[in-house]
Amino acid sequence: MLNILGAASQETLSLVSIDTGTIVFTLINTLIIFLIFRIFLYKPVCKILEKRKQLAAAEIDDAKKAKAEAEEAQREYESRLADAKSEAEAIVKTATLRAQKREEQILSEANQKAADIRAKAEESIERDKQRALNEVKDEISEMVVMAAQKVVEKEISAKDNEELISKFLEEVGTGK
Repeated sequence: MLNILGAASQETLSLVSIDTGTIVFTLINTLIIFLIFRIFLYKPVCKILEKRKQLAAAEIDDAKKAKAEAEEAQREYESRLADAKSEAEAIVKTATLRAQKREEQILSEANQKAADIRAKAEESIERDKQRALNEVKDEISEMVVMAAQKVVEKEISAKDNEELISKFLEEVGTGK
């Protein structure tokens, strides 16, 4: 039984023993795998990551430029909008001033026409009044002549008749 135990302990010792050949072979395998990974995997992955980093940086720069352009466009839009508003206000002011001037002109023309109509009406009234007075004077002079002829019952000369009529009309015209 000792033999069995002795054989088992030798096998256990060989399992636990350090073999320098295996260590060296493992180290070489590890180094080869490291180099293969470094050459075929790490460098291409690093290149891809660098390209992606550059792409991301370029996109960020493009986004910043686009944002700056958008802000500039917005400022320009706001400036144009302010200009348009001020121009619209100026147009409204100008239109209002024109409308006021036109209103004043129309009122002035209307007042002038009204004054002309009033003056013509006053002239017409004055003419009608003068005509009525002349008609009344003519009628009165005819009545006076008839009355004078009846009163005097004598023949009056045309010159005397005209003098009597003129005298009478002067007295009637002045209200004496």
